[in-house]
Amino acid sequence: MSTSETTIEGNMKKRREPTSPGEILREEFLVPLAMTQKELADHLGCDVKVVNRIVNGRTSVSVEMALKLGAAFRTSAEFWLNAQKAMDLFRAQRKLGKLPSPVLKAS
Repeated sequence: MSTSETTIEGNMKKRREPTSPGEILREEFLVPLAMTQKELADHLGCDVKVVNRIVNGRTSVSVEMALKLGAAFRTSAEFWLNAQKAMDLFRAQRKLGKLPSPVLKAS
């Protein structure tokens, strides 16, 4: 590896995978409230499959869903989107392995 390539592999080995929005939804909201996925889906006005896919990490939290979850649980949409962004960045960094070197040098 050349010194001009930026590796992220070293940083990724030190970090654990972020908590997924689905795990947050299940462990911090559904379980403590004794709420089923079906009950949440009905409350949000969506199909239970959508909630199930989020809880099981098979789909991402969309902007619309983040707004609905924020309203339902008195959190912000940003809370849900930041959790999703952390997962997306972690997975992309792990997949890429190395990034291109900077185009410009700092002065």
